[in-house]
Amino acid sequence: MIRYSVIVPVKAINDYIRESVPKILDCDRADVEIIIYPDSTTTESWPQTKQIASGPGGPAKKRSLALRDAVGEILVFLDDDAYPAADFFSQLDTDFSNPETVAVGGPAVTPADDSFWQRVSGAVFLSRLTGGAPERYAPIGQPRFVDDWPSVNLSIRREVFIMLGGFDSNYWPGEDTKLCLDLVQKLNKKIWYNPKLIAYHHRRPGLIRHLKQVGGYGLHRGFFAKKYPATSRRLKYFLPSIWLTVVVIGGLLSVINPAIAPWYMRLWGLYVIVLVIATAWAWRFERSLGVLFTSVPYSILTHLVYGWRFVQGWLFTRQLVSKLR
Repeated sequence: MIRYSVIVPVKAINDYIRESVPKILDCDRADVEIIIYPDSTTTESWPQTKQIASGPGGPAKKRSLALRDAVGEILVFLDDDAYPAADFFSQLDTDFSNPETVAVGGPAVTPADDSFWQRVSGAVFLSRLTGGAPERYAPIGQPRFVDDWPSVNLSIRREVFIMLGGFDSNYWPGEDTKLCLDLVQKLNKKIWYNPKLIAYHHRRPGLIRHLKQVGGYGLHRGFFAKKYPATSRRLKYFLPSIWLTVVVIGGLLSVINPAIAPWYMRLWGLYVIVLVIATAWAWRFERSLGVLFTSVPYSILTHLVYGWRFVQGWLFTRQLVSKLR
């Protein structure tokens, strides 16, 4: 009997898949099937694993094919560049032993063997000031119910996924936020957060790819704050845009009236000091001073790019169309 169906969307079979599938199999569970959805299949094979060609499409479309193909009682959604910890399914066993639990999410932790620049990207997300939701990236806090969780490490009962009609393929990123919103509003349910349910998630290498990812988050969150405010119109999502507004207006006023410039620089200094203190908190998870030091300018740019893209999504975007990776 298959209890868990692990669903992995991917454009093409890649080195991440070649790493993640053996990691899943290392959990040594006979009641787990793995379904990979590439655009087109290859001749590569692994035990307990199926490749099913999906054709071109975004992750939301590919994940929703689990409605047709998966046989497991519980659907486990992982990104292609993520893999579970050794006790992952044992944690899920405990969580889903409660029949009232319909969905479970856990943190997506940066692997220790990621490159320097990947770890810098990961360090940006490790405090509430720099990333906004550190429990999504590190095993912190107490188990509790939440109303929004990313699909990099999200599990849901198949019968509930059927009731929701799968993911909304109009969004990526953001398809997980929409699914969770429907879970909350349509079914009056929530997601159980288990800090011990760890998946390891490789980060984006390099500043440009990091900012592109963050910008996508900002654009979709801004649009969702406008169209689906229940779980997206929260102060923490607006803070980068507020800071961006302060930066732009303060800079212009400093040019118009040089007397304002010293106060403007003091404000920047205070911001950087607070940012450094917040980054130092991440020492409990990232023990490289070089990584943490470098994550400070990364965080500054993250706030500005996310803030601008949030404004774009909030004010200037009428409709989002999912883009392929």
